Amino acid sequence: MEYAGLGGLIVLALNIWAIISIFSSGASTGSKVLWTLLVLVLPIIGFIIWLIAGPRGSAVAA
Repeated sequence: MEYAGLGGLIVLALNIWAIISIFSSGASTGSKVLWTLLVLVLPIIGFIIWLIAGPRGSAVAA
């Protein structure tokens, strides 16, 4: 089994989730664009940074 392909799919799914969450957040448009670019340009590191410090979506339960 190809673990690299599976890992790539997991990273892709997490990045898509992050981008959807970024756009559903109440952050400013400029902030949303910067966070999205960070997640797209640096997929793994950008996702981790977003997970720690990024804007949260309005539908996220506390």
